[in-house]
Amino acid sequence: MEKLGVELEVEGSGNEEDYEAWAMELADVGAAGSLQGVHDQVLPTQNSSSRVIVHVDLDCFYAQVEMISNPELKDKPLGVQQKYLVVTCNYEARKLGVKKLMNVRVAKEKCPQLVLVNGEDLTRYREMSYKVTELLEEFSPVVERLGFDENFVDLTEMVEKRLQQLQSDELSAVTVLGHVYNNQSINLHDILHIRLLVGSQIAAEMREAMYNRLGLTGCAGVASNKLLAKLASGVFKPNQQTVLLPESCQHLIHSLNHIKEIPGIGCKTTKCLEALGINSVHDLQTFSSKILEKELGISVAQRILKLSFGEDNSPVIPSGPPQSFSEEDSFKKCSSEVEAKKRIEELLASLLNRVCRDGRKPHTVRLIIRRYSSGKHHGRESRQCSIPSHVIQKLGTGNYDVMTPMVDILMKLFRNMVNVKMPFHLTLLSVCFCNLKALNTTKKGPMDYYLTPSLPTASHSGKHSFILEVTSFDLSVDTK
Repeated sequence: MEKLGVELEVEGSGNEEDYEAWAMELADVGAAGSLQGVHDQVLPTQNSSSRVIVHVDLDCFYAQVEMISNPELKDKPLGVQQKYLVVTCNYEARKLGVKKLMNVRVAKEKCPQLVLVNGEDLTRYREMSYKVTELLEEFSPVVERLGFDENFVDLTEMVEKRLQQLQSDELSAVTVLGHVYNNQSINLHDILHIRLLVGSQIAAEMREAMYNRLGLTGCAGVASNKLLAKLASGVFKPNQQTVLLPESCQHLIHSLNHIKEIPGIGCKTTKCLEALGINSVHDLQTFSSKILEKELGISVAQRILKLSFGEDNSPVIPSGPPQSFSEEDSFKKCSSEVEAKKRIEELLASLLNRVCRDGRKPHTVRLIIRRYSSGKHHGRESRQCSIPSHVIQKLGTGNYDVMTPMVDILMKLFRNMVNVKMPFHLTLLSVCFCNLKALNTTKKGPMDYYLTPSLPTASHSGKHSFILEVTSFDLSVDTK
């Protein structure tokens, strides 16, 4: 089955392979401090175990956006359709057997009363996604986007400030909001526990603000690093939050059914590990590191071993505006140069519209294709080149004279990959503008991108789009 999740910014996905951003070195957890020393601490401490990271994961995001737009859909089983797949659905539909990435025909068989809405135009989802990120940035400037519906927030500094404002007698009354993973007892004499409890209170405030101001619900995981926060946020769903205390980290890691459920271990690495007889977290933790380094390389081996123990010192990196703009179209078959050119023109028209609203100018263009394969995995090929300076000057001005030279460039890249004199069968085309550079004018914020009047674009019902983020994770598609 074709995975639209990665290609089309389906919420909650990010299936890319083995990110070096997960290379990490976690400091050993030091002895817990006492309450007496709380007010003497300088923020933030360098000990990674004292960090407070929140992973915010919106519930069935696309479906929520549709229900906000049309409240009559709220209590009906609702699915958001892209091509022939239900890319997400609300919880009413899930109760009746509909699942994410289910074939539309199968979904209708399981739930005849399923209401389907077309979700191929991502504009409204993208706009709401940035509203969420901007709201979270009001709580902490350190917010990292992970797809449309997930964000990491580093609350370490904010937690320290709140602790400094509390009196000693108030510290003993700090309570947790939400669930505590594994029902672990809270030790109010453990400063690491106290920090996470305060983090849970801020996480609850963020979720409340999302609901009151945007009408969105979501889950949150509160932990000492990104890996554990991501795992914790999925324990209680929907619209709930979970705090993971340090003593329960190994219990959470070992609760995973397979190594592929560890964020940061991709499909290819999973296959390599399975070939070595490694399937569970315990298998990976106890496997010979020397053999692992020989098979996967030292860097990858050390990285995934740390992940298997829940160790992750990678920072939350503020994402800022998207670093690339991409539009893509997946289809069953494209086998002529004329058809390919038409699809490329449609994708380009939408991209030019987005560049005009963003205000920055791309200096590089990339074309991606995917050939038909009878196998399960479909590889992509790409070619890119610099955009000539005289063409760059026209980009973003609303002057569609730029279409012709840009199409010519893209078709040259196309012919470099595809021999048009021979039969070919493509199932995807994607156009990407990257190397975006700001003009010498006032820089637009991410939401200004949406507030600029849009230009008319060509109609292309099969078009899909996504934003390439700075950091991604390899996460198995899961229901939310």
